[in-house]
Amino acid sequence: MKLYVGNMSFDITEDALRKEFEPHGEVASVAIITDKFTSRPRGFGFVEMNDDEQAKAAIKALNEKEVLGRKIKVNEARPREEGARGGGGRGGDRGGNRGNRW
Repeated sequence: MKLYVGNMSFDITEDALRKEFEPHGEVASVAIITDKFTSRPRGFGFVEMNDDEQAKAAIKALNEKEVLGRKIKVNEARPREEGARGGGGRGGDRGGNRGNRW
């Protein structure tokens, strides 16, 4: 089960986050999400646990727990929606019609 972990300290490392979850079960992976331009942490990440019951126990034990001065939020991650990316477009007329000049 993949878990979302939010409101994390920007100083937390993947190793430190893993150590918070390991007492509750086997941790398959840990990922702290970073800004693609600055490479700084964005304050959230994901922890994947192999056993759903252990993951639920981790949610119960760690949600609202203070870690490095911040109360983290832990819940089951929602599936990523296809095509749901940020960004915005530039809009406008793409067909080359810039208006008549004559």
